[in-house]
Amino acid sequence: MEAVIAVFALLFVLFLGLGAYATVKVVGAAKRSADRHLTQARRTVEDHTLKAKALGRPGPAGEVAQLRLELRTSMRATQDALEAAVAEDESIKESLGLFQRLSAHGHELDGELRRLESEPDRATLAERLPELRERTERITQSADSLRWAARDRARRFADDDLDTLSAQIDMEAGALRHWATTEQHPGPRPAADAPAAPSSWPETPQPSASQEPAPESARPAITPPAPRPTYSWQKKTRPESTT
Repeated sequence: MEAVIAVFALLFVLFLGLGAYATVKVVGAAKRSADRHLTQARRTVEDHTLKAKALGRPGPAGEVAQLRLELRTSMRATQDALEAAVAEDESIKESLGLFQRLSAHGHELDGELRRLESEPDRATLAERLPELRERTERITQSADSLRWAARDRARRFADDDLDTLSAQIDMEAGALRHWATTEQHPGPRPAADAPAAPSSWPETPQPSASQEPAPESARPAITPPAPRPTYSWQKKTRPESTT
């Protein structure tokens, strides 16, 4: 009896532990999902704010906002593309590592641009713009190069797989049409000097030279032709008038 109670107690503790573990996993997944949605919403708000500043602020301040928007858009697109590709291609890990190093420079530049958005000295800001523009172009061009290289690699693999699949389908289609090859190569034809097959029509016997023609009286008379039959839909011949 004590052993049964111990087994039930052990099962209860086991189920309780599994329930707590499942609860922690569910809560963690929900928290990660909420954080992801919150981050996405914050990025959307920041992007719309930068667009409004780029369009509403003339001069260097508006250009700084435009540079920051271009930097964030390029870096985010490259990150999404590389993270999606690395799940199917392990060689993308090296490119992802390079992008992480590039991201450090991008975050540094983004922070500097964010601080310069509220710079009241327009002259100083105008002097810094050429250098800021050059740094932004270098980072975005490197990010775009990684992104397009990963996409070209994925498309190349897809094209190679399609070529292999098309060749296999062509071979299978040819195997399914094997009767066409048989019809194109029929069996051997009979030789030209082989005896001809007997005709289905009997040949008329030719009289031999030793046989004499039968006398006229012994020849059978030609049977006169029977009258032509008449049908019910034929019109009857009218008698000729005697008048």
